[in-house]
Amino acid sequence: MINYGFIKESNIPFEKAIEIVTEALKKEKFGVLTKIDVKEKLKEKLGIDFKKYVILGACNPSNAHKAIIAEENIGLMLPCNVIIYEKDGKTVISIIKPTVAMGMINNEELKQIATNVERQLKNVFDTIT
Repeated sequence: MINYGFIKESNIPFEKAIEIVTEALKKEKFGVLTKIDVKEKLKEKLGIDFKKYVILGACNPSNAHKAIIAEENIGLMLPCNVIIYEKDGKTVISIIKPTVAMGMINNEELKQIATNVERQLKNVFDTIT
């Protein structure tokens, strides 16, 4: 299996984890463009009761601009997703590895941007205990 994300389990309560991750993203100059509450949407659309599961679409405008200049169609793969969900009494935080996600694109400039973005996202990941 491809290791395409930074993943960790934590004892941080679910809602608090969302706050901590959002603040850590801000420190790395990322904003949250989208917040999808999967539990809410599955209940609304399918009538399914599901665990707490949120997808945050994170974006660093400067890096997004550079990526789009380097590879115009890269918007298909933006923003960088962060997921937070509950599993077995723990909160799981997972952040995409841009180098893996962008690895299929043969563009050296984009690979350098992805490496920089991944470093920033790893900084976010490392702040979570």
